[in-house]
Amino acid sequence: MAAAEPAAADIGPRQPSRAVDFGRPLVCVLGLPFDTIDLEQAVQRIRAAAFAGQRCFVSTPNLNFAMTARVDAAFRGTVLRSDLILADGMPLIWAARLLGLPLTQRVSGADVFEALRAHAGPPISVFLFGGPPGVAARASEAINRGGSGMRCVGFDEAGFGTVESMSSDDRIDRINRSGAHFVVASLGAGKGQAWLERNAGRLTAPVLSHLGAVLNFAAGSVRRAPRWMSASGLEWLWRVKEEPSLWRRYWHDGAGAIGLLMTSVVPEAVAAWQARGRDTPAAAPARLEVSHSPMGHVLRLSGDWRSDGGVEALRSALTKCAAVRGAPLQVDLAGLAGLGNASTALLLVARGWFDAHGGFEITGASPVLAAGLRRGLVADALLEGPR
Repeated sequence: MAAAEPAAADIGPRQPSRAVDFGRPLVCVLGLPFDTIDLEQAVQRIRAAAFAGQRCFVSTPNLNFAMTARVDAAFRGTVLRSDLILADGMPLIWAARLLGLPLTQRVSGADVFEALRAHAGPPISVFLFGGPPGVAARASEAINRGGSGMRCVGFDEAGFGTVESMSSDDRIDRINRSGAHFVVASLGAGKGQAWLERNAGRLTAPVLSHLGAVLNFAAGSVRRAPRWMSASGLEWLWRVKEEPSLWRRYWHDGAGAIGLLMTSVVPEAVAAWQARGRDTPAAAPARLEVSHSPMGHVLRLSGDWRSDGGVEALRSALTKCAAVRGAPLQVDLAGLAGLGNASTALLLVARGWFDAHGGFEITGASPVLAAGLRRGLVADALLEGPR
């Protein structure tokens, strides 16, 4: 049974606690990890974090996120370091289905926001940052007029400056004085993710997320697509009708996605289907060795991990390593025959966490294994050198 939520007033302006959760169920799609939860679970997770004062950086990757992450390592890092990663796009769900992965429901940022607004529990307080001129003010009025599960305690239109100019002490102090549980940024995905990550250590709101068009939807300046269009993957067509300037982005992302589908997703799905239909020699079982020294941690993966048989041991080892702040992690894959999807997703999250807390490096990947990681669209993220 879920724990009772405290009243909104029980949360004061203190710095949220922060820990990485390697126990959460994850899958990897188009090179990014995703939490395999539904809308109701996402709302419960966000409200629990808000009222417990636990940092929850929420990313909601859609196809544009996935395509941008392939060419922008800094942007990709903001997703890998997120505490909750939701699949906001039907192409991601279709790719997961082709690969036989348990990511069956699109959980959009807009749906999460509306579900939080409609929640019957104590209201979660939100601060709106960004948006076109006048939109945040109208969104704030609409949220507070609706009552129920959300209350807007402030907004800042932010303007069109740099991430640095939007991060002044007086701006951050104003947000913190509002006592918000949840800061929603609307600055464009790249700038919004960067602004939130840059200021996460200064913001006292436990929950942070860039939710793009949510302010426009809440203000009524842009209408959301009908449910049937969202469910059938045609929301992009509606968005282009509402905001014609988006057509270039959708054209570019769609063309890139077709290429990835044909060169990565379909071949991976076909290979998995063929493997199920034939007898294969028994592979060496998944093995994990862990060593610790003053220089950091070393995980040695050997054997065949394609069935994710060692994933629970990997979760446990990563959790223990992350508890020692500032110690780098080296993952040695020299004896590895293959890597499964869940293990890949865990290593992506480990890359994000340890890059920010000591350093991360993968060594020993054979040419065959590296080729497999490239087909899975994760070679750039996992095999790049320490930063």
